[in-house]
Amino acid sequence: MASWFAGLRPLAGARAACELPADAVVSLRMADGGEASFPLLQVQGRQVVAAVPWRKARSARGQAHYPGYFWSATMGGHVIYESRLELARLLLADFDRDVAAIAAQPFLLQARVAGTARRHVPDFLLVHADKSVRVVNVKPAGKLAEPRTAEALAWPGRLIEGHGWHYEIWSGADPVLLANLRFLAGYRRTGLLPEGLLDDILAAVRPGDTIGGVISRMSRTRRPGEVKAAVLSLLWQQRLATDLHGHLGSDSTLEVKA
Repeated sequence: MASWFAGLRPLAGARAACELPADAVVSLRMADGGEASFPLLQVQGRQVVAAVPWRKARSARGQAHYPGYFWSATMGGHVIYESRLELARLLLADFDRDVAAIAAQPFLLQARVAGTARRHVPDFLLVHADKSVRVVNVKPAGKLAEPRTAEALAWPGRLIEGHGWHYEIWSGADPVLLANLRFLAGYRRTGLLPEGLLDDILAAVRPGDTIGGVISRMSRTRRPGEVKAAVLSLLWQQRLATDLHGHLGSDSTLEVKA
């Protein structure tokens, strides 16, 4: 982990040699409890993933949001979220095979914008398999039309995109897709089923096969519950595919993915 910070020094009056404001600073909270600050221009996605969340998930009686911890198959551990809407975006990221790493509440961004000192903690940072980075802010769609909210989300986006990262404001997705992913996420842990069973199911899928058809056929020689769990696990792993924008059921058609 320490090698990911090699060649970078904590902020000490450094100035960014690009269009980014010289005072745009990213602060990371380290696992040992310390903090490190760097000019935004110098920060890399892998550094952020190596840090810990800037804020902790907190619960209090009467609060409007529902924070918690989600066990991420991508990270092999828990990732925090601060609302049900954040949990939905986290679920999509965990299902996305192009996402290699996820960091929640990843850093504190500070800069002077239009003469005013501003601070912002994004909701997520995603590092993709191609090393590209996406910073995500989650906000209900009804809030985006509020001028104060729109401005609070806009200025971090300009700095993040100026750094060469992608910036996303997310307000929701197809509810059927999300419902299907919530169900499949129950089968996201690997190592709980024999790899041989997963391979046998993949080899047995024929063109036009349905979930119910494969389970029925394979259950002649295997335990039905184990076969069903294996099919659903393969769908989460995307070694099998089906239309997740439609009702997921025994009549859903399966396709083996390369």
